Amino acid sequence: MKLKEIKALGASELRQRESELRKELFNLRIQKQIGQLENPVRSRTVRRELARVLTIAQEHSAK
Repeated sequence: MKLKEIKALGASELRQRESELRKELFNLRIQKQIGQLENPVRSRTVRRELARVLTIAQEHSAK
């Protein structure tokens, strides 16, 4: 997701997206441990997107 798309989300949508990203990151870690990770760059992009979502959520709560 682009930053504009993340900023357009509401608080509940941000929490939902955060949950989805955490689950995906967990699954990627498991795949890495058992040697089935096909795209190692995906874990980096998921971590970055999760950080963006958390940052925007923090900005929303500060307002």
